[in-house]
Amino acid sequence: MSNTSSHLHGGDIYSLAESLNIPQRKIIDFSSSPNPCGVSKKVKAEVRKFLKFLNNYPDTECRRLTQVLSERYRVNTENILCGNGSTELIYLIVRALKPQKALIVSPTFSEYERALSMYGVSDISFFPLNETDNFKLDAQTFIETLKGHDIAFLCNPNTPTAGFISKEDMLKIAAAAHAFGCYLIVDEAFMDFLYSHSKNPDSFSMTGEILNNPLLIVLKSYTKFYALCGLRIGAVFLDARLTNLLKTYKEPWTVNTLSQRALVTALKDNVYERDTFSLLKTEKAFFEKSLNKNEIQYFPSMVNYYLIKDTRAAHIYDKLRSRGILLRSCANYRGLNEQFLRISVKTHRENSLLFKNLSKNLSIY
Repeated sequence: MSNTSSHLHGGDIYSLAESLNIPQRKIIDFSSSPNPCGVSKKVKAEVRKFLKFLNNYPDTECRRLTQVLSERYRVNTENILCGNGSTELIYLIVRALKPQKALIVSPTFSEYERALSMYGVSDISFFPLNETDNFKLDAQTFIETLKGHDIAFLCNPNTPTAGFISKEDMLKIAAAAHAFGCYLIVDEAFMDFLYSHSKNPDSFSMTGEILNNPLLIVLKSYTKFYALCGLRIGAVFLDARLTNLLKTYKEPWTVNTLSQRALVTALKDNVYERDTFSLLKTEKAFFEKSLNKNEIQYFPSMVNYYLIKDTRAAHIYDKLRSRGILLRSCANYRGLNEQFLRISVKTHRENSLLFKNLSKNLSIY
């Protein structure tokens, strides 16, 4: 497999474009997972409108955005802190809380482990998710493992596995963490993609529960659902005392003006949400049909990406990469190997091109 698989994350269209000596716009990126609908027209218009304010410093308190988030999730503004994507907030949480003993599931988002290691946390335990169970987390076993740790991270839905933990199980885990005196960090970066499965957008999220549990911290990334990867915007929902603590460790002006205005507009765009769920319903069905047709194993997913396993994965990755189609190798995920790939769902044109190239290369494998 090409050495580009050593990158920590997907989305590196820049290295591939340079390697193939082609424009970046020619790369079709299935390695990262933003909304396939792209940036909404309303957001683009709002960003253009606010270009004239770039000579002013951004609001370091994100007042307007925080108010909109407060209304959407029914929490107080003092329970919200915005950041330059959820990754900034992951590092900020670790820096402020200074944990000693951490628990992380495996495989999952690599920045939890990296943030802990960067700030000197050497006692890190890993809770393995089993392939035979479709990488589904067993809540009771996880609760039994929680005791003795002072911080734990859960990504729900998980990346790269797409595994989902029910609200019922999450409530049990959060209650146990509180009883054990353990901070529970719940990363809901891809939670918005689940809303198509429920009429109540709060039925899956743990954001409202932070009002009843001072050790529960919920992360939200808005770069995924609203396709704002280049702007970077996220928020953390937590007890007001923790908000104040995190602010003492946070640098000013990390959330720029365009990011703030873009998200304020995006959160009110109901048409964009409906279009997203309509597209995903159609394209996920096409995706699964195409994977089955090519006899490629995939794991259950309620979101906009799939974890696949195939002995030909390295071949698939390299051949498609040479054609400017970028997949996400999972070789550098703890608990996975080169047989695993994560592939995002995109537009029908792009998905069709993916499977046309995939079928062609598998036929000569």
